[in-house]
Amino acid sequence: MATVLIKAATVVNENRRFVADVLVKDGFIERIDQSINTPADQVINAEGLHLLPGCIDDQVHFREPGLTHKAEIYTEARAAVAGGITSFMEMPNTVPNTLTQQLLEDKYAIAAQKSLANYSFYMGASNDNLEEVLRTDVANVCGIKVFMGSSTGNMLVDNPKTLENLFSQSPLLIAVHCEDEQTIKNNLAYYKAQLGDNITIDYHPKIRSTEACYLSSSMAVELAKQHNARLHILHISTAKETELFDNSIPLKDKRITAEACVHHLWFTEDDYATKGNLIKWNPAVKSAQDRDAILKAVLDGRIDIIATDHAPHTTEEKAQPYLQAPSGGPLVQHALPALLALHQQSKISLEQIAEKTAHNVATCFQIDKRGFIREGYWADLVLVNLNQPWTATTENTLYKCGWSPFEGTHFPASIIHTMVSGNVVYSEGNFNETNRGQRLTFNR
Repeated sequence: MATVLIKAATVVNENRRFVADVLVKDGFIERIDQSINTPADQVINAEGLHLLPGCIDDQVHFREPGLTHKAEIYTEARAAVAGGITSFMEMPNTVPNTLTQQLLEDKYAIAAQKSLANYSFYMGASNDNLEEVLRTDVANVCGIKVFMGSSTGNMLVDNPKTLENLFSQSPLLIAVHCEDEQTIKNNLAYYKAQLGDNITIDYHPKIRSTEACYLSSSMAVELAKQHNARLHILHISTAKETELFDNSIPLKDKRITAEACVHHLWFTEDDYATKGNLIKWNPAVKSAQDRDAILKAVLDGRIDIIATDHAPHTTEEKAQPYLQAPSGGPLVQHALPALLALHQQSKISLEQIAEKTAHNVATCFQIDKRGFIREGYWADLVLVNLNQPWTATTENTLYKCGWSPFEGTHFPASIIHTMVSGNVVYSEGNFNETNRGQRLTFNR
């Protein structure tokens, strides 16, 4: 493998900021020093640039297999590295749903051939595959995904006995989508009785309400406490839910952790008027008060991770009436630029971005030798220019679906170079596809 020498970067790592050279050899960070003059195959002049640990996205939907008209592992991983995301963890609601060990390994095989980013895949849980779930290898699978609310296929887990068994028996981290199905059904029936099929997108946060989220999240927290399970609640979308989480103990000691997504930190229900179904997500984007409370919980340590929940659909699918349009949107290319924009607005520091998108993900999932800029660790790195503005357009969007909810947004900072496992895979709009990313492994 090529050796790479990064010169004079402003390193952002572990709550510090300092100028240094970084030498990468055989995929790993070999040395970090004020001045390194070792010969290298590639030298990157990083003067004036900030070097962050590559983002680790703990929640994406890359749609392969079975839904490749929307996205593929190849296309979305490519968009991810262009956005500074060097590793991803992908969800099991593909077609077929990832409910057996063989189907899980099939996805790993696809990624090994196609993914520019490092990768891991969640094992899916259903009401009737507990034995298969418990066979999951804790050392090379990121976790178990449980939908405790609406889902696709056979993935809604609403059987109390199944949930008890999962929480009491799984040695793996259990990542949970929390929305109460019955509450959502009741809300939908209420609005249908008033409006028939003429319900519009602005009713989305009323149907998938705060109560639906909190009821499910609080039940998951109680189950986890009862069984001492390792629980990770995904995409917190309400102020009320932030009260469920703790910041009084170190992350490495937490048994219950939480994630916020970029869209819940950026958009509010006021944006439905202009964005419509393009920002239809589950859980729903809600009020500005909810958005601000989520950011506060991120900053004070009650919420541990920032991710994307990247979930593409075609423009045709999104153009359907509200009730038919699917939920989800593409985000991996624009997530770090959005966070850097929030930094420029003095809402979050660079150190906090590195912590929430890399350090904490590595700690939370016990990822081996990634997520930090440390000697002896894998070189998953991103160089950003905080003073190179650009505007998101259809033309510069890399998702297979061809659109972004951020189109028209002016970003103040750009991703310049992305390095995955020691390989520079993205440089100023150009890709090097010689090498593929690697399977994440875990210290468990």
